[in-house]
Amino acid sequence: MRYPQGGGLTDAERAVREHVRLQAVAGFEGGEKNREVATALRVLERSVERWRRQWREEGLAGVASKGSPGRPRLSDAQMARLERELERGPLAHGWADQRWTLARVKTMIGRLFHVSYTVEGTWRLLRRHGWSWQQPARRAIERDDDAVELWKREVWPRLTDRFRMIARVAAGR
Repeated sequence: MRYPQGGGLTDAERAVREHVRLQAVAGFEGGEKNREVATALRVLERSVERWRRQWREEGLAGVASKGSPGRPRLSDAQMARLERELERGPLAHGWADQRWTLARVKTMIGRLFHVSYTVEGTWRLLRRHGWSWQQPARRAIERDDDAVELWKREVWPRLTDRFRMIARVAAGR
């Protein structure tokens, strides 16, 4: 089953779905036809056919929940090591500057643990462990914060007053 926007089921929702499949198995064991089971459980007959086939081939294990497909693949110890390595910085790992990108973190996870993540999966892993997205502030070396504040305080109000006056004249007031 596919879910839009990369969504999925929570553990509680997965348990509800598994309960429905187990009710279907009870119907199978009672000799009910697929259509009767589908009507009683308010599901598609095609789903009931699939569940019956899985039940016939594998028993109850065939209709049991397989668990969350998005389980984290790094253990707590590996995550602690990853955080230590991230704190050392990209220069310590061979990159030319001090910016961590998701692609770099993904590559580092592959090098350290031989586990492959997607860039999006890397972001989810980091966010789940309290890391946040940050973009470095880019400021010109020549920037003079005092001059900027002076301009905001003295020049900008004069300009806005002049623009208001021009707007009133243009509007005919």
